[in-house]
Amino acid sequence: MGGGARYPYPKHVWSPAGGWWSRPANWKSNTAITFAGILAVAYGVWSVSAEREVRHVKPDRPIPSMIWAKQFRDQEAKDN
Repeated sequence: MGGGARYPYPKHVWSPAGGWWSRPANWKSNTAITFAGILAVAYGVWSVSAEREVRHVKPDRPIPSMIWAKQFRDQEAKDN
């Protein structure tokens, strides 16, 4: 099954992806670490964005970003 047998390939060719038929032993931990890093960066960007979000005109209906935007959380705290 597949594309046939593995064929001889040049050993002097470097590839950032690992070259021909690459199967590193620690691919699961590498994937988990990379995924955790991506989540950490996404959380940081989300937090900074939510803190700096400002709407100059109040929405006429509830929108999802009103839940996490600092402007609306502070306004809700004043109202209560």
